[in-house]
Amino acid sequence: MILYTPLSKEDIFPPSPSEHTNRHMISFEGRYMYCQQKTDGSLEVLQLLSSDPQDFLNENYAPGTILPNTNIKDN
Repeated sequence: MILYTPLSKEDIFPPSPSEHTNRHMISFEGRYMYCQQKTDGSLEVLQLLSSDPQDFLNENYAPGTILPNTNIKDN
């Protein structure tokens, strides 16, 4: 079955609550993003939350980027 929708897969098939225990919305360099905390304590960017198109061109905010532990505010 093919499902054509503008919604993301997570909106249609929500993940289990246990998958969200190590995910955080943070502010890094004035930009908000969802990150996942790794076992070593570092944060990996999952999703950038911005209305500025230039932010999405910045490689420092790309999904999969590991953030340094400085300048991070948990929201």
